[in-house]
Amino acid sequence: MKCTETALKDVFVFDPDVIGDHRGFFMETWRKEWFAEIFPEGEFVQDNQSKSSKGILRGLHYQIHHAQGKFIQALDGSIFDVAVDLRKSSPNYGKWAGEILSSENKRMLWVPPGFAHGFYVMSETAVISYKCTDYYHPEYEKSIIWNDSDIGIEWPLQDDEVILSAKDAAGGLFKDAETYD
Repeated sequence: MKCTETALKDVFVFDPDVIGDHRGFFMETWRKEWFAEIFPEGEFVQDNQSKSSKGILRGLHYQIHHAQGKFIQALDGSIFDVAVDLRKSSPNYGKWAGEILSSENKRMLWVPPGFAHGFYVMSETAVISYKCTDYYHPEYEKSIIWNDSDIGIEWPLQDDEVILSAKDAAGGLFKDAETYD
């Protein structure tokens, strides 16, 4: 497994060693020792899956009081996955990193606690799986609007239309976000 830090400190891309032949492929998708080096105090407590159609954008989500670290992979299709640093004491506060995760490239992204997270579906459909370091607490979930100009995410939009949930369409501004630290 190759682990590379992104432009944001503490956000990592994992490129697995894929062993394949005419029958298919095999790869490890998680090993405790990998995370002991980059996130020694954490453990995963919940696994989630979601399926979305092309053009759907989910996020930018975060939880106050119960910050979640997330380890994300696309099981089918492709997404543009984004992390935004909400740690006030970080030199990267308010900055973002994005990666294309797909069933073809098999990349995975580690988004540590203290970050907002979101993704945009680039394929006809996408199924993603992600491990979380804390449980989902809907009463503490917050959302930042996906196109906040203070963050300036360069989403690789394929059409002019972005499909949002009502909750995500009502997301707040970054300048008003509750932060960590």
